[in-house]
Amino acid sequence: MSLLLGCIADDFTGATDLANNLVRSGMRVVQTIGVPAQALQADVDAVVVALKSRTVPPEEAVAQSLQALAWLKAQGVQQVYFKYCSTFDSWYRGDVRGNIGPVSEALMAAMGTDFTIATPAFPDNQRTVFKGYLFVGDGLLSESGMKDHPLTPMNDANLVRVLQAQCQHRVGLIDHKTVAMGAQAIRERIQALRAEGVRLAVVDAVSNDDLMRLGPALKDMPLVTAGSGVAIGLPANWGLKPSPTTSRLPPAQGLQAIVSGSCSQATQGQVAEFKQRGGPAWSLDPLRLTDDQALADCVQEALAWAAPLVAQGPVLVYSTSEPGAVQAIQTQMGAAVAGHRVEQTLAQIARGLVQLGVRQLVVAGGETSGACVQALAIEQLQIGPQIDPGVPWCHAPTPLAPGQGVHVALKSGNFGTPDFFSKSLAQLKAAA
Repeated sequence: MSLLLGCIADDFTGATDLANNLVRSGMRVVQTIGVPAQALQADVDAVVVALKSRTVPPEEAVAQSLQALAWLKAQGVQQVYFKYCSTFDSWYRGDVRGNIGPVSEALMAAMGTDFTIATPAFPDNQRTVFKGYLFVGDGLLSESGMKDHPLTPMNDANLVRVLQAQCQHRVGLIDHKTVAMGAQAIRERIQALRAEGVRLAVVDAVSNDDLMRLGPALKDMPLVTAGSGVAIGLPANWGLKPSPTTSRLPPAQGLQAIVSGSCSQATQGQVAEFKQRGGPAWSLDPLRLTDDQALADCVQEALAWAAPLVAQGPVLVYSTSEPGAVQAIQTQMGAAVAGHRVEQTLAQIARGLVQLGVRQLVVAGGETSGACVQALAIEQLQIGPQIDPGVPWCHAPTPLAPGQGVHVALKSGNFGTPDFFSKSLAQLKAAA
């Protein structure tokens, strides 16, 4: 087995986002939860190692990423891809402004390479980079809902400035005019930047055509750092083309449920849409989670509520709230404590739902997804068909459903159309 591409993702939903784009572009992909203890046995073209490193301090993110790199190198991968969020956010505390830069530079040093690119551009999800500025839809990142993110607020849309504040080496820009001229012009710009002492370069991209022009220019680059968008232009470097067989999953079965911990604007709309359709929903109040016993009581209460309803159709358990309510909770409990307790509560509820017979599970929110996957003892995901840009259905073995496994969709908080919850479950049912 020869692995073409080895990927390190800084959270679980971001990992499936990346894997989804690789599968759509013709790669057979498996996603691991954390760094595997053994060599990979699956016959695939690419592997995505999903870490939970986006919201940990830089030194921890670096250590986790270097461990993942060591495992990938042992598998003989030809190229390494460090994947972060399309909103370029990461750990943010006081004067420490993020861990994307430190991880990128640590990977470069470990691989002995002196240059890489950085771009979170993902036009399919309205994330574009122009003159080094990140746009969400028609507005700057700093004017989007990310400015109020409870863990990783983003108040600056200038990616060169944001990344330079995180890096020891010089950061430059490959602008839209260069990208529009194609791969050769991009390669020439890279060489010019290297000669100037630049070691990381933000790349403009406002369309998928830009990403496809970028792909060939990265063919011989040992390390690529990006959001998931760049992935659409890489498989062709190995002569791969899109194929429906790369996304085929086992038939879906069992009951359906949704667990939502994200407080993003997109997820707020999805929760509201599900409830407006008449879907049964149970709201978790974080202020109740004062200690372990209170957490356990909430889990039991949620599962007692869900047990008679889930046999009739999908149910939703959520902690999603408006920014003002989230800030009030964080003020009273502390951001880290509140976030951890909510994640653990929702994860235990997800575990209980699977024990009730749920085999089709949608999870909204990166941190929530990470906690739920761990609670379900999932170690590996087979990547299936796309639901919305950046979000595929996956299938995973779990000891909680021996011989069956569970279909899961791990949705980044900011992704998906307003009807995502209903649409995703209907899609899986139709494919059964």
